[in-house]
Amino acid sequence: MEQLGATAKPGFRLALTATCLALVVVGLGAFTRLKDAGLGCPDWPGCYGHLLWPNADHEIAAAEQRFPDAPVATDKTWPEMVHRYFAGMLGLTILALAVIGWRRRRDPEYPLRLPLLLVFLVVWQALFGMWTVTLKLWPQVVTLHLLGGIGVLNLLWLLTLRLGNRPWLLGRGPAQRLRRLKPWVVLAIVVVAGQIALGGWLSSNYAALACADLPTCHGKWWPAMDAAQGFNIFQEVGPNYLGGLLESEARTAIHVAHRLGAVIVTLVLLGLCGMLWAVVWPGARRLAVALAMALALQIGLGIGNVLLALPLPMAVTHNLGAALVLLVLVTLATRVWTLRQIDVDAG
Repeated sequence: MEQLGATAKPGFRLALTATCLALVVVGLGAFTRLKDAGLGCPDWPGCYGHLLWPNADHEIAAAEQRFPDAPVATDKTWPEMVHRYFAGMLGLTILALAVIGWRRRRDPEYPLRLPLLLVFLVVWQALFGMWTVTLKLWPQVVTLHLLGGIGVLNLLWLLTLRLGNRPWLLGRGPAQRLRRLKPWVVLAIVVVAGQIALGGWLSSNYAALACADLPTCHGKWWPAMDAAQGFNIFQEVGPNYLGGLLESEARTAIHVAHRLGAVIVTLVLLGLCGMLWAVVWPGARRLAVALAMALALQIGLGIGNVLLALPLPMAVTHNLGAALVLLVLVTLATRVWTLRQIDVDAG
């Protein structure tokens, strides 16, 4: 039995709005990165000294005179600035959530540390956004910026679920079976987060097209690879990393590692789906179906990206698909950790 009459806490609608806005920001970030527009504006937080971006001929001429090493490409300036403005709106929304939490700090049932943590993360995200430009797409910063965006999105969803105040009310049998799944839920979140990190590293090093065939790579099950160079986190700071600087074998190593990670994620998530289905309770089975569908979508998008040579819409959707898988797992974790056991068996 699921609680239906619970009253949402103050800030719920704002947290839900912030979650939707964060999803847009993640999508815009992926679009900007995949369109090679990460350096569309050579300065920060403006664009060639403009609040928006240079558009008129005289503005473009002045911008190129001011930044002679960065000619204006209007198809790359607007994605970068649109992403920055949406990120700014998200930051202000999170700040408002923190203010609501601070005003209710004497309420032990109201989450305070979570919105404060989000403010901390958003500040760091702004810094990573700046360093992405000033360090010229240094892969370490780009990857951490992507992970930070995914982290903010999922923490906002966690806050939304907490403020929604709709815990599962279950009988003893289903409650105990779900609680036994806690280690598996944690494992699933860890492997998915690791795979997202691998995907960020693959994208920031431009290794998505290192293998153009499936299931082999360059016609081999184990192609020539240079993992030491591919996963060297001490790459030099200073060069322009647009387009990537790694050799072919290093990019191949990253791509193959991402594929192997996908296999591990698939096995873990399918196992978790099976265990959720075995609980024989509608709420658990709905999440099992949602997780399986999100996984299937992500696998299909990954295969399509390889076979179709990374079409932009599909590549952006693949980024959002990774976020969706993690959102389902956060939903599951929240429901399992906050469920309440009742005397009447709801199984």
